[in-house]
Amino acid sequence: MRFSSLWRITRFLNGGGCFFLVFLLCTGSHAAPVMDFEPPAAGTYKLHRIQPASEGWVLDASGKRRKLSRYTQGKVTLLAFMYSSCADPNGCPYALTVMHLVKSELEKLPQTKGKVRFVSLSFDPVRDTPQVLALYGNGHADTAQHLDWDFLTTRSRRELVPILNGFGQDVGVDVDKQTGKPIGSYSHVLKVFLIDRQSKVREIYTTDYLLPAMVLNDIKTLLIEDGTQLK
Repeated sequence: MRFSSLWRITRFLNGGGCFFLVFLLCTGSHAAPVMDFEPPAAGTYKLHRIQPASEGWVLDASGKRRKLSRYTQGKVTLLAFMYSSCADPNGCPYALTVMHLVKSELEKLPQTKGKVRFVSLSFDPVRDTPQVLALYGNGHADTAQHLDWDFLTTRSRRELVPILNGFGQDVGVDVDKQTGKPIGSYSHVLKVFLIDRQSKVREIYTTDYLLPAMVLNDIKTLLIEDGTQLK
């Protein structure tokens, strides 16, 4: 089952006990998708192993070249593809907002400290240099924080494409219809990947199912699976 979120939404809507929950983006008045149900309690359901996390070479915010697996194993990881100049409110800015909200909730749980990682990986290696991403991620990537948040890019699209293909993340470069030249934006379906400590993708969220309460419970579920005691 590739998107278990849809299955869980259907199952718990049919079970009743729904409530109305709406999150507003911190960056504007754009509303997140409406969640008309109460998500199942963390640890009461199973997240299937969908696929291995993709491998490849990336650059960290200091410009060091590293294997992507450095950021997709050993901790429960939430990985989102993005680019810093994205202006689509249903795209990268929305994913960033959801990650902020989930991060805030995780910080209320001392037992989760050091066990969760966020990764933002750019698919615009030309403009999103390590220096640009260091500024973009300023305030998020402090190692003293509750969880690591790494902002990564690649040396070139040639090194990026195998990573995108491995995850199944489709991206198209938008071009001017008259000149055929790139206009600086990308067409993509928003996908955020939840990855377990063994580098296995356990959930894939698209815009409709990228809901903070659901993501939070899924992260808790993987932590509980690994033996973390959560109150």
